[in-house]
Amino acid sequence: MTLAHVLPIFLLAVSNVFMTFAWYGHLKFGDKPLLAVILISWGIALVEYCFAVPANRLGHQVYTAAELKTMQEVITLAVFAGFSVWYLGENLTMNHVVGFGLIGLGAFFVFRGPF
Repeated sequence: MTLAHVLPIFLLAVSNVFMTFAWYGHLKFGDKPLLAVILISWGIALVEYCFAVPANRLGHQVYTAAELKTMQEVITLAVFAGFSVWYLGENLTMNHVVGFGLIGLGAFFVFRGPF
């Protein structure tokens, strides 16, 4: 793999960490005013976009749009699973593992190429 192949994956992973915090980080702060968490989340999402847009721009030179979207979804699930366990203190069940596995199987077929 070349840097052109790896850099978009790295940038998507970083962007997804910010995205996950923007979307779900406020759940630990249910007592904070909704407007405040919206504005804070919006600021975090801006940082997320600063990584996601270059990831997709650079990535489209070596990946199709469908492959980029599939990578983004798989990375999102991996980041979210870790976030929900370590930050929110929630448990992953076998249902989650099976569901995520089926999404991973779908990703396999996207990258597999035409039948």
